[in-house]
Amino acid sequence: MTIEVDYRFPAGVDAERQAKVIAIGQTAGTWDARFSHREEIMRSHLGEVIAIKTEENGDSIATVSFPEINVENDIASLLTMIFGKYSMAGVGKVVGLRLDENYGKFPQFGIKGIRKLLNVFDRPLIMAIYKPALGLSATDHANILEQVAFAGLDIIKDDEIMADLDVAPTLKRLEACYPVLERVKQETGRTVLYAVNVTGSAEQLIKKAKTLVQNGANALLLNVLTYGFSVLEALAADPDINVPIFAHPALAGAMCASADTGLAYSVVLGTLMAHGGADAVLYPAHYGSLPFDAVEEGRIRDILRSRNVFPVPSAGIHPGIVPQALRDYGNDVILNAGTGIMDHPENPAAGVKAFFEALERCENQDSFELEKVPTGALRQALEKWGNK
Repeated sequence: MTIEVDYRFPAGVDAERQAKVIAIGQTAGTWDARFSHREEIMRSHLGEVIAIKTEENGDSIATVSFPEINVENDIASLLTMIFGKYSMAGVGKVVGLRLDENYGKFPQFGIKGIRKLLNVFDRPLIMAIYKPALGLSATDHANILEQVAFAGLDIIKDDEIMADLDVAPTLKRLEACYPVLERVKQETGRTVLYAVNVTGSAEQLIKKAKTLVQNGANALLLNVLTYGFSVLEALAADPDINVPIFAHPALAGAMCASADTGLAYSVVLGTLMAHGGADAVLYPAHYGSLPFDAVEEGRIRDILRSRNVFPVPSAGIHPGIVPQALRDYGNDVILNAGTGIMDHPENPAAGVKAFFEALERCENQDSFELEKVPTGALRQALEKWGNK
């Protein structure tokens, strides 16, 4: 079995030479006559340059094939092999990564499992973010949850920067919110997922995750790139952590934003997350508040779905974006809104209702022109944020 990696080199760089440096230097390296008796097995560990292609702009794409026997079926050893030391060598960007279907981990829940938990199968899911991000008490979190959960929300998550802080410790937030989740279930029959942000040192984080699940957490949020893919894999593999894991993209720009170095967003937020055990992955939508490439967004979406992982376009999502999002994604998407729900002119509950009104108008093929939208939550949202 082999692993194929595409590296892009800018015009003027000897792509074939650099690809050979990667193929040899990131695998067995070179050897002399002292190791001739080991030559056969050493060759089985060598990478190989299998293609060089020049693009119209003069850039080159070099494809290197790596033996899968060099890695441990995880993301950490994979990254070390395909880009570890070479990442410090100068220009050169990983823009494609093809792994065997069984490499790494599949999600425990993913699209099908999350839909089953929520008993929602025929529409996009609506997700909110606690805002303001910092300064709210545990009771504040519960009060916000009550508003949006009874309005029909499917999922809510902590803000990624909300750590285990004295103002609202993680377990206290859960303890305050859990009764609300139970009341929603008892009074409406609906399940609402609350993705609690799990943080701490590696050992503490795993213990904390287990404690949260034991105390009723029904989903977790993890900043995968700051805490590490190994932490994601450990959470996904632990039988005691039997809840969906939502992967946040914090720090992805530091790895992916450069045109000539690092790794493509679709590799990090698509392939690596999908093979690392995430159930749902957040990333910017190209029509949101962060600059993002529509082509890369589409690649991420398709890679995630190919392994039953929920795509979660985020950052600047509001009800006026729903028609465009449905054109791009169809039903298998989680629309994740922070201010687009919490800063609705009326209240957060109306923010949730605006999304459902938008979904209904899309289903009925009704216009989103402001003068054709009746008075209500959606119209208020369109007046504030506009539409796509």
